Amino acid sequence: MNGAESLVHSLLKSGVEVCFSNPGTSEMHFVAALDRIPGMRCVLGLQENIVTGAADGYWRMAGKPAVTLLHCGPGLANGLANLHNARRARSGIVNCVGDQATYHRPYDAPLTADTEGFARGVSQWVRTTSKAADVGADAAAAVQAARTSPGQVATLILPSDTCWDEGGTVAAALPVPAVPQADPHAIRAAARVLREKKNVLLLLGGSMALTQAAQEAAQRIVAHTGCDILAETSNARFQRGQGRMPLERVPYPVDLAIQRLSKVEHLVLLGSKAPVGFFAYPGKPSKHYPENASITVACRQEQDALAALTALAEELGAPKVAIGSNGEKPEVARGAPSPEGLARTVAALMPEDAIIADESVSYGRGFFPATHAAAPHDWLQITGGAIGCGMPLATGAAIGGGGRRVINLQADGSAMYTLQALWTQAREQLPVTTILLSNRKYQILLGEYQNVGANPGRVAMDMMDLGNPDIAWAKLAQSMGVEAATATTLDQVADLMSQSFARPGPFLIELMI
Repeated sequence: MNGAESLVHSLLKSGVEVCFSNPGTSEMHFVAALDRIPGMRCVLGLQENIVTGAADGYWRMAGKPAVTLLHCGPGLANGLANLHNARRARSGIVNCVGDQATYHRPYDAPLTADTEGFARGVSQWVRTTSKAADVGADAAAAVQAARTSPGQVATLILPSDTCWDEGGTVAAALPVPAVPQADPHAIRAAARVLREKKNVLLLLGGSMALTQAAQEAAQRIVAHTGCDILAETSNARFQRGQGRMPLERVPYPVDLAIQRLSKVEHLVLLGSKAPVGFFAYPGKPSKHYPENASITVACRQEQDALAALTALAEELGAPKVAIGSNGEKPEVARGAPSPEGLARTVAALMPEDAIIADESVSYGRGFFPATHAAAPHDWLQITGGAIGCGMPLATGAAIGGGGRRVINLQADGSAMYTLQALWTQAREQLPVTTILLSNRKYQILLGEYQNVGANPGRVAMDMMDLGNPDIAWAKLAQSMGVEAATATTLDQVADLMSQSFARPGPFLIELMI
């Protein structure tokens, strides 16, 4: 058995079932082993940022890691942006990165790079294997690292001779590390703040704190104490809709965030971090909460948020209460597109248990209020601010979601970073409906330009404009095998959405806004 064969067998034994790949010469023995050994679903991405973003989406829905197959340091570098997002989402991913053979490295061939250096910025665990006999054990260790709560990016670098050399051995799966529990003293301290103080904000963050079960515990706390409650601005996976709390997020715009948090005197953090700005702005504070507000950490990000919320509710003596109705499902909106109208239309039409992959950026900031009364669904967001995650995230979520319909709310500027994901969706016949928000500009940058105190002139405007020439999204999608159509009204969007939900494969709607 060679090293590559031991790699595949060991990954399968550790429960890894999907490989998102973009291989090169150094990985051909891994490719050959995947061809010979049954059990792994292999999904090709035409650029490495598709591969890493899809692995992120897969973890968010499946709750277990996929493996990526990347080509040397430059291939890993191509996927760094969505690995950054995955790290911020606390997603578990195993990267297998081919590299120069151990004896070839000293010759400094063109693809030789500081692969470990590239990996460290986005990985919690990095290892380079030195011989074939260690490949299987290192793969099992990588999977264990990826599954360490709340999820970690683990990067295993494999010089090509470790894959083709004989002497590989199959490693058994290593135990999944237990999820740490919150400190009982921290729970009591948080309960004391909630019981005794005024103007308390309970801030939820991380996927574990935003499940329906966790929200049911949070509802007990809110009903009993009267505290305020919000979720973080960006969340990896948020269970929403009927039967879930109508939770809002800390606003993204700095002025709105500061205003929303202006009366907070005490912050209780549950799997979250105290809110700060995405960026610094001249004359504005980095912290979005009052400087004199106290901070109590009830549960850290890696700890069991559901158990912590339940323990906090019990410590407070909060009785069980039902989450009430979020109101009537909205009606489909008609006429000219608007953010509120699109949100109502999506809420009216989305199937039960849909998955929303949201990279709507500025257009979608107000989507939450109009979608609280939608059918139960999961909402996935861009978490690290590295644009280009939406289409790959939707791709991985469709594979990890077991056939559930995915709706990708996608800004056009961000989509151009990773549009090759459409090809993968077509090849795999994934149930993804993309609503492409085509305003033909980097709208968010126009706002940010003003936020830093500048007024855009002609040169600046040209650097934020996606026209001249216009991008024909329907034609781009069709060229990659995805059915597509253009809509100019919300009536047309509604009709096209309904049609797409009745089809098994992907569909793209270019909405002119």
